[in-house]
Amino acid sequence: MKILVINGPNLNFLGIREKNIYGTQDYAYLQKLLEEKGKEAGCEVTVFQSNHEGAIIDRLQEAYFDGTDGIVINPGAFTHYSYAIRDALASITVPKVEIHISDITKREEFRKTSVTAPSCDRQIYGQGLDGYLQAIDFILEKQIL
Repeated sequence: MKILVINGPNLNFLGIREKNIYGTQDYAYLQKLLEEKGKEAGCEVTVFQSNHEGAIIDRLQEAYFDGTDGIVINPGAFTHYSYAIRDALASITVPKVEIHISDITKREEFRKTSVTAPSCDRQIYGQGLDGYLQAIDFILEKQIL
């Protein structure tokens, strides 16, 4: 099984950016966490990060053709306004989970609206980096059913 994890803008700045919101673990830690989860679950986890909307759309479209079985996406700020990423997600029929490290319902007003979540099967927020692991578990369960 192949699971693609996509991280949007500024997620490469984990451990640097607003530590009181996003924690002190850096992006390398997140990548290692996901790699270990893949090994534990017996699946291939590929991690992709970009600060560019078009690159994220290109990677989503590539997933349609490369045998990806599930997608975990943290669109970052694109969550709130990227109808282009929303449309790319809607084009792909594999299980998809939108993830947010912080609790977006308890933050600024603009963060409470996700235009991308309706194109996903589930949204997880406020669970820190553990939310990524929960998203992978959700995809694994969906593929078994």
